[in-house]
Amino acid sequence: MKLKNSFFYTIRENSKDEDSTSGNLLVRAGMIKKSCSGIYMIMPMGKRVLHKIENIVREEMDRTGAQELLMPAMIPEEVYVKSGRREAFGSNMFSLKDRYQKNYVLGPTHEELFTMAAMMNGKSYKDFPYNLYQIQTKFRDETRPRYGLIRVREFIMKDAYSFDTDEAGLHESYMKMFNAYKVIMGRCALTYKIVKADTGAMGGSLSEEFQAISPIGEDVVVTCSSCDYASNLEITPVIDQSVMDEAKLLEKEKVATPNAKTMDEVAAFFNSDVNNFVKTLIYEVDGKPYAFLLKGNRELNETKVLKLLEANELELASFDTVEKVTHAKVGFAGPVGIDCPIIMDSEVSKMKNFIVGANESDFHIKNVNLSDFEVTTCADIAQVQEGDVCPNCQQTLEFQKGIEVGNTFKLGTKYAQSLGLQFLDKEQKLHPAMMGCYGFGLERCMASIVEQHNDENGIAWPISVAPYSVGIVIVQLKDELQVSKANELYDELKAQGVDVLLDDRDERVGVKFKDMELIGIPLRITVGKRIGEGIVEFNVRGQQKEEVSIQEVANKVINYIKAA
Repeated sequence: MKLKNSFFYTIRENSKDEDSTSGNLLVRAGMIKKSCSGIYMIMPMGKRVLHKIENIVREEMDRTGAQELLMPAMIPEEVYVKSGRREAFGSNMFSLKDRYQKNYVLGPTHEELFTMAAMMNGKSYKDFPYNLYQIQTKFRDETRPRYGLIRVREFIMKDAYSFDTDEAGLHESYMKMFNAYKVIMGRCALTYKIVKADTGAMGGSLSEEFQAISPIGEDVVVTCSSCDYASNLEITPVIDQSVMDEAKLLEKEKVATPNAKTMDEVAAFFNSDVNNFVKTLIYEVDGKPYAFLLKGNRELNETKVLKLLEANELELASFDTVEKVTHAKVGFAGPVGIDCPIIMDSEVSKMKNFIVGANESDFHIKNVNLSDFEVTTCADIAQVQEGDVCPNCQQTLEFQKGIEVGNTFKLGTKYAQSLGLQFLDKEQKLHPAMMGCYGFGLERCMASIVEQHNDENGIAWPISVAPYSVGIVIVQLKDELQVSKANELYDELKAQGVDVLLDDRDERVGVKFKDMELIGIPLRITVGKRIGEGIVEFNVRGQQKEEVSIQEVANKVINYIKAA
């Protein structure tokens, strides 16, 4: 492309409306423009990057034997009601009505429609296996869109679905896609971790996430300092290494603790370590109040709780609800005499003579023991902490931040059973099909690449996804030889299939250099005053410039691209 008569712009100042490096640089490079909160225009230069990522994804999907199709974005709401997921998605779904007042939603994901499509072919075991995929826009009404393209309300996603007759077939299909994702992440030059994760609203028996490592990642990736263990914070088990307290049971005693509500305030009042306390947190689970007991230094893992109670929604109880079940002001909740079910973390089961709220304003109770209250369930409900032990090898766990770019699920028969996707086996018996689901966020991938590949001058795209592999800069437009040789070189590279950009604008050469660096062109050829000697300047982004002959520079570019 020649810049002179094209739609091209860059912005010199940082964007005041972006809270991430990738969002700021993509806006400044003229690749995206915010339309409103969580919704972006993809501008021509950004579309080229997105197209290259899409091509990589499509090539690897096709290589697995998956077939591409396209699903509608507007879907009858009853489809999600039938599968049992309408309630689980809740307000995250965009809802609308047609002129006949029929309810529709904008698709946040397409398991249901792919299952319905599969019914057209899934009559016999002989029809399996197969894999279908699409690259299409999804819609989710995020509470807090942020970080540019990373947390948005409208986004482009590749989603694929495998269909098999048994667990062995599902596993084989799953591993094909799992390995394809590793290739995609490598081709996009992303540093990443594969972690076990919660299946969430998707359901199924297994979920794994492909997390691009980044300090702005919204997910906490838990890894081991010694082995290859990797997991999402949400599902990492807390390995209880505490031993049973052998202390003699003491008689409980109510103590006045005026104005001591928080854990730190109560610990200071008793001049005791927080681990001698059991804190009681009141939540509403699907509208019903529950008390959760944790050691003083632990936080509640809400994902574990939702799984444990097979619930859809979990939120901190209102002040009114807390006062109703504790009969006290907020800050004095405890398990003794509380009017709601109690879920206790397994670490608490080994404690003796601990301190809790008294369910009475301005009072706590010390020397409380398990016989003093009734527990509904005891389970691992605590959030893992950095420094806890690895579930595999008992060494130290470490935390990193990650951006979830891709995910893979073993859905099993969840959707086949609810929607009626069945097949006849050799004995003419009906069985539900086994499904896998595989999602990949194209714009998230684009943003993650920028988060990992940038410097003080702008984006530093890997050559595999750069909008153009090489940029040619003309130093002096009034020099006819510079202009003619630059255009000849442009035509030569284009003829050899190279994505080449020619900056033939009437701008200062410094401006051209800055724009090339800002938009992240990996290779640059400068045609300047030594062109009369047949010499041009060749520069690989972030490396030293070198002077080469114009006859050799095209081969140098092509060899670099091949080696990348």
